[in-house]
Amino acid sequence: MKHFRAEQIGEMPSRYRAHFINSVTGFKSANLLGTISEDNITNVAIFSSVTHLGSSPALLGFVLRPTTVERNTYDNIKKSGIFTVNHVNQNFIKEAHQTSAKYAGTVSEFRETLLEEEYLDNFKAPYVKQSRIKLGCTFENEYFIKENDCIFVIGKVQHIYVDKEIQDEDGWLNLERAQTVCIDGLDGYALPQILNRFSYAKPGESIKTL
Repeated sequence: MKHFRAEQIGEMPSRYRAHFINSVTGFKSANLLGTISEDNITNVAIFSSVTHLGSSPALLGFVLRPTTVERNTYDNIKKSGIFTVNHVNQNFIKEAHQTSAKYAGTVSEFRETLLEEEYLDNFKAPYVKQSRIKLGCTFENEYFIKENDCIFVIGKVQHIYVDKEIQDEDGWLNLERAQTVCIDGLDGYALPQILNRFSYAKPGESIKTL
């Protein structure tokens, strides 16, 4: 196996290091975050850092890079207090990736791509119509990460929309059936395959396939 020391990693060219480190931790979620500005300009941007934080209450979090440059998603969330999280599926990965481009705050990524805005149950932030799993969230808190000047944002889930055929009787969502994709590194998109589901693990008891 190749061996990379911290000193070697630090000396890598910037783009090479970014590709390497962003993929070395494994596959990540692929979500589009939808927001709206005070001037009613919609924004949608792809994030690979959305993570589950708890189910009671339902919380999620995501990482924002340093705000030394314009961050439209962050600005919109702080001013409106709301945002949406939309699973990316295999049918619009190219359009989803395009939202990573650095558009000005006066430009809506929805209009620059084939992604469609959708508004549900009087929630002002836009959902992505093509997404099969979407969440409406309120801003709850943020934490500054001093080690790299990033911000960890926490949202509370207020609404969840799921296509009927995706959910099993026990509540579990079959993300393979939803064709939800994941991200390898910065720009690799993959379609996961479910290998098995197992029963709740207990000491001294055999695990069963569900």
